[in-house]
Amino acid sequence: MNTKLALPDVGEPKHEGDVTFAIAFGGGGARGISHICVIEALDELGIRPVAISGSSIGAIMGAGMAAGMTGSDIRAFTLETIGHRANLANKLWSLGPASMRDKLGGFRFGHFNLELILKALLPEQIPSDFSDLEIPLKIMATDYYGQAEVVIEEGDLRTAIAASAALPGIFMPILVNGRIMIDGGIFNPVPYEHLMGLADVVIGVDVIGAPEGDGSTPPTRIDSMFGASQLMMQSAMALKLKLQPPHIFLRPPVNRFRVLDFLKAKEILDQADSVKEDLKRAVEAILLAR
Repeated sequence: MNTKLALPDVGEPKHEGDVTFAIAFGGGGARGISHICVIEALDELGIRPVAISGSSIGAIMGAGMAAGMTGSDIRAFTLETIGHRANLANKLWSLGPASMRDKLGGFRFGHFNLELILKALLPEQIPSDFSDLEIPLKIMATDYYGQAEVVIEEGDLRTAIAASAALPGIFMPILVNGRIMIDGGIFNPVPYEHLMGLADVVIGVDVIGAPEGDGSTPPTRIDSMFGASQLMMQSAMALKLKLQPPHIFLRPPVNRFRVLDFLKAKEILDQADSVKEDLKRAVEAILLAR
């Protein structure tokens, strides 16, 4: 089991209804589809977080939950859009058949315009501004030239999401408040520390993954690029966990999927389903300790 559990110093025991939860959704490309299983488990437990944070695809999933979507809502939308080849093509084609190539940036790695892609793919339930969310949301981005993490929690929500998910080598950087932003997972793969102190129990969900293989077969250029990024983020995560772990830490078993395996959405969800029981057991242990 990939769940790590730390019982916080909570003082006087509380009833279940008094315990507050916050959750951080991490970055990991298509592996982040597994966040849906975690959201479904929270729904089944009747837990509504008081705060959410997210990096990269975690920002997308977090925005859906913060907007009031249930796990089943997000699952259905995901399978009908990015998990369905024909529907995905139609959504992208809706950008305009005559100019879609130009709008996307020229069909070359590093040139895709994520703001326009998300405009076609995000569910309509996700509002345009942070102020219209039902749950407070913190979105992580990386200031490329400032060499620093940026926490965005107000203003244009969809631009913030695009900035957080602007994976280098795939998407063009995003301009936010006059600054060039790239993927928030670069600096903070699972931004749970921004929630510490905002709730009794903070949950972190790690979908970074790691390179897999027989140990002797060289990776492709693309796999080596993404694999190196995974190793760097895992190193950062290991240090963070030593310094201050969240109360519950989950790693859905989705390592075998690649960062761009979005068309395998159903397989990812099936593979990650076991994380629901991991989360439920961890929550039960914390509540019993109170």
